[in-house]
Amino acid sequence: MLEKLIEQTNQHTILDMEASIEHLTRGTIRHVDQLLVVTEPYYRSLETAGRTVPLAYELGIKQVHVVANKVRSPQDEEAIRRYCAERNFEIIGVLPYDNEVLEADQAGLPLLDRKPDSNYVKEVSKLMDRILGVHQNENENQKQTA
Repeated sequence: MLEKLIEQTNQHTILDMEASIEHLTRGTIRHVDQLLVVTEPYYRSLETAGRTVPLAYELGIKQVHVVANKVRSPQDEEAIRRYCAERNFEIIGVLPYDNEVLEADQAGLPLLDRKPDSNYVKEVSKLMDRILGVHQNENENQKQTA
C-alpha cells in the first residue's frame, strides 16, 4: 500500500510509524523519499536513532533527517546535537517540550485546534516548510541530472 501511495506524483504522504526499527528491518519503508527520525534527549531514544539512521541508508533512503523532540533546555538540545554530530546525522528541526501537547492529547483534541498559536505549533510549521523545501530541492536535483 505504501508503495502505491508513493507512486502518485505531486502528493505528500506523511506516516507516523511506531518507534522501533521493525519497519526498517522488514523493508516496509524502503519506498519512501524522506525519513524523519524523531529522537528525544534520552539515552535509549538517541541509541534508537543511532541504529535507525544507518539502517535507513542501507535500504537506499537518500534523505534521512533527525528531528529533536521534547527539548526542555539548551543542555537537552546540545546533547542531541553532539550525538548527531558524532555520527554525521543531519538535524532538520528542534521541537520544544510543551505541556500543551500533553493537555491537548488528554482532552482528545489536536493541538492545532486547542492552541494554534503555541510555540510547538510554530516550530512544527517551520519544520514542515523545511521538509517540503528539502523534498523540492531533491526533485530539482534529480531533474537536472536526468
